Amino acid sequence: MNDKVSTHYGSGGDLADRIADSLRSQGRDLADLQPSDLSYIDEFHLLGRRATLRLAAQLQLTAHSRVVDIGSGLGGAARTLAAEYGCHVTGIDLTPAYCEVAGVMSNWVGLAARTSFQLGDATRMPFAGQQFDAAISLHAAMNIAARDRLYDEARRVLVPGSRFAVFDILQGEGGEALYPAPWAREPSISHLVTREAMQQLLSGAGFDILEIHDSTAESLEWLRARSAGARPGGTPPVTSKILFGDDFDWPRMVRNQLRGLEERRIRTVSFVCVA
Repeated sequence: MNDKVSTHYGSGGDLADRIADSLRSQGRDLADLQPSDLSYIDEFHLLGRRATLRLAAQLQLTAHSRVVDIGSGLGGAARTLAAEYGCHVTGIDLTPAYCEVAGVMSNWVGLAARTSFQLGDATRMPFAGQQFDAAISLHAAMNIAARDRLYDEARRVLVPGSRFAVFDILQGEGGEALYPAPWAREPSISHLVTREAMQQLLSGAGFDILEIHDSTAESLEWLRARSAGARPGGTPPVTSKILFGDDFDWPRMVRNQLRGLEERRIRTVSFVCVA
């Protein structure tokens, strides 16, 4: 199953070169990039950088914080936290190409010393216990069947009293999710749970839930605007074809996601917890 998830997101080799070429074709200078300049590329969860900053504000971060980003993708959230707070962020992701490119992109924006990315399984993280002062996970658990192990692991690697912020797509009350979706071409690698199940899973792992925020309506408006091209700067510098490959039917996936949000088949919900 892990191989199927990695294949879903992986688009083959030379991803960093393809992203760099696309950025240059849009007149971007790789030597003069800021982390926020990459947010359209590397923070492709719903609500994008806005969601990352909102959660980060509740993690009680300082320049001395050690943070783990579970399901770090191309490293956008990790770079945002490192740039905004001066902390060190370790990302873990199942897709080899993403881990490699995340490191390259951190070099582009001068954050290689404050970010690192490791290939690994979030349900068996290769980290010592109580290694991190905070954890964040954005749109990662939808592909993980063993969520109990995921949250057990998050609790294990956190210092007691530290915070864990989660932002995910959850199962809504309007019916089953529609596929293909950005996180799954077909249902076998999609493992959505309800808000109530999430609360039970997090509590069962030993977390105290401080806040739950349902952003479904906001996510719907954000995705409508984004899919309509209402983005500062016009045409996106990196397309889904470059990131995900030729067989990734992004327009259909976005339509399904829009309908899912409209019909409340899916919901976006964040949780802030303390270990």
